[in-house]
Amino acid sequence: MGIILLAIILLVIAADAWVRLAPIDPARFVVAGRAKSPGDHPEPGGFQAAREVEDPQVQMVALDKIIRATARTRRVEGSPEAGQVAYVTRSAFWGFPDVTTLWVDGQTIQIRGHLVFGRSDLGVNKARIQGWLDEAGL
Repeated sequence: MGIILLAIILLVIAADAWVRLAPIDPARFVVAGRAKSPGDHPEPGGFQAAREVEDPQVQMVALDKIIRATARTRRVEGSPEAGQVAYVTRSAFWGFPDVTTLWVDGQTIQIRGHLVFGRSDLGVNKARIQGWLDEAGL
């Protein structure tokens, strides 16, 4: 019985380490061809929103500040000045990563969040993105 329990514990630790340490494919940060018309766009495993704004660069800087202040979120690529930024937000317990990309397309701010592992994000990307947009007044 003790060996089975130890095997289960080791399996759980290995699974957690794999989720936390597995590299994220850089292709997940690519935004070319992903811009959408203004509005909200649910996706399998994620969510995308586009907002038409007067000054996209100013809004991008404001959103970047809000996003970087979010728990367990870090910027992994780009900058507001470059016009594209990618972030990874990890769940509290398992550390499951969600990738969010923020970019300017013409007069729109585009923001897309999606899971890395699994098929359903249970709506967390939509809730997170809408919270950021609400905080930014968008």
